[in-house]
Amino acid sequence: MNAVVLPILPPLIAALAVLILRRGLPALALAGATLSLAGSLWLLVRVTNGQAETLLLPGLPDMPLRLVPGPLTSLLAVAVATVGTFVLIHAVGYMRRESGQARFYAVMSLFLAAMQALVLAGDWILLLAAWELIGLCSYLLIGFWFQRPEAANAASRAFLYTRSADLGLYVAVFLLIGSAGTSEIAVSLEAGGSVSTAAGLLLLLAAMGKSAQIPLQDWLMRAMAGPTPVSALLHSATLVAAGAILLIRSAPLLTPEVLFAVGLVGGITTVAAGVIALAEHDLKRLLAASTASQYGLMLIAVGAGVPLAALLHLLAHAAIKSALFLAAGDFQHARGGTAFDQLKGVGRARPWAFAGFVLAALALAGIPPLSGFFSKDAVIAAALSASGAPWLGPLVLAGTLLTGAYMARALRLLWQGSGENQPVAGSAWMRVGIWGLVIPAVVLGFAFGPIEAIIELPVAEAEGTSVVVLGLLAAVIGLALGWLVSAPHLLGPVYRWAQRGLAVGGGLTAGVGRPAMAVARGCDRLEGRLYAAVLGAGRASLAVARQVRVGDERLINGLIFSLVAGVRGLGARARTLQSGLIHHSLAISATATAVLLVILFSASLSF
Repeated sequence: MNAVVLPILPPLIAALAVLILRRGLPALALAGATLSLAGSLWLLVRVTNGQAETLLLPGLPDMPLRLVPGPLTSLLAVAVATVGTFVLIHAVGYMRRESGQARFYAVMSLFLAAMQALVLAGDWILLLAAWELIGLCSYLLIGFWFQRPEAANAASRAFLYTRSADLGLYVAVFLLIGSAGTSEIAVSLEAGGSVSTAAGLLLLLAAMGKSAQIPLQDWLMRAMAGPTPVSALLHSATLVAAGAILLIRSAPLLTPEVLFAVGLVGGITTVAAGVIALAEHDLKRLLAASTASQYGLMLIAVGAGVPLAALLHLLAHAAIKSALFLAAGDFQHARGGTAFDQLKGVGRARPWAFAGFVLAALALAGIPPLSGFFSKDAVIAAALSASGAPWLGPLVLAGTLLTGAYMARALRLLWQGSGENQPVAGSAWMRVGIWGLVIPAVVLGFAFGPIEAIIELPVAEAEGTSVVVLGLLAAVIGLALGWLVSAPHLLGPVYRWAQRGLAVGGGLTAGVGRPAMAVARGCDRLEGRLYAAVLGAGRASLAVARQVRVGDERLINGLIFSLVAGVRGLGARARTLQSGLIHHSLAISATATAVLLVILFSASLSF
């Protein structure tokens, strides 16, 4: 068996087993994720040793499906499997008292398999199929508690926003395949000229939808209506990461014009989403806004022409953000919610979860020697070494400062105050899941050197202590401001606007979301009316058919039966004339002859 399928098959088989067996659900899902992690690690080892081979599968004519185990794709597969495994360990405790577990574990396993297929895909057709599948799974998982109106609305909004942006990916793929004559990603990225520019901008649009970049960030905050393990998986290494992964893999295609647009979108998002996070009053929504901001930093690195820096921050962010979300899930079970008013002082009552949250928060802020310190330094170095340094540099430093501010605000809230805690069932499982991701969030930075050695991507040229000093200074100032100054005072007149998501005139919700939903509701009503009309026509047709049947049975059949009876009666009477007696026959003949003569005589007189 080709090693490239090892990360994909176990979670796919686990999803089918969960649906078929309906028992031992957590064990099946965990087995699939763990085997996927083992397969990903084995694949990375083989790729590092130059032993892995591309797998070709039947596809469209002259366009086979490809699974390509390169250094980049294999490393991403390890990241996806690692986060997925520990999120599922946490979910064993988090979902213990929830119904619908078969649906949850089946879709989570399918999600992992689809994401592994996406990162390992070597052709656009397979990538599109996996892209669609993760979109479907995210819709099902965000709306897991579909009985709750907010969950159903959040799932619909996520589907609407991301699917609208996905049109960019479709058109870009058509352009690239038409230009290159093949669906192979590596070959199609060599396109140049106007095709390269157009495809790059369309890929940026698709990435903006998946990675919740301004102005498409709103769906990500609302997606918090789903279970917390779902949020941890979506925000770290799967759905939201897909947009950044798409741009990192497409980096050779991007022209200077596209790189400028990518950097601009990322810079605006990292600041705007950071301001939104600072104004939030719900821990999960704060972390969601932070996710959009951090992916903005990754887009800055791609726009600066250093996709390696974006990759390093993606890997660090995957461990950090998933650990933060899982700790938030522990707090949620202890207090019955994640609103700030509910979580005051919960860190004192849940020291293990809070300690993990603190380490992950400091890593996200960029405090050494945690992983976020190294990855953010790489992003800052990329921004300062780019041709757009005068505007990229201030944006990336502002994003770093805001990261420290909103994480310090969350830490202060979780530590200060007190309150009653509910019993937390399955806390041991949740603790293992949290710390299984906190550890890489702490130590992953020390692996960046070997990662840079095996990934063939350009590195930033900025060197020296200036990058370290600027990054650390921004992080420390942000932490101090977030701890000492309240968000309303820190943001001033922008605070109320930030609470509304920095929406202008209602934002895309008013300009796109509501009209689209109104059209959908109108189509639904039209479908209902058409159904009623068709049903009415059917009923009328049945009524006419019943009347026709009655008329057929009582009128036409009656006439026919009466005619038959009359003919048979006449026949019976005529039969009596055939007695066989000669004198009867002679009498009949004489009578008939007389009648005929009378008729002929009458006719001759008329003439």
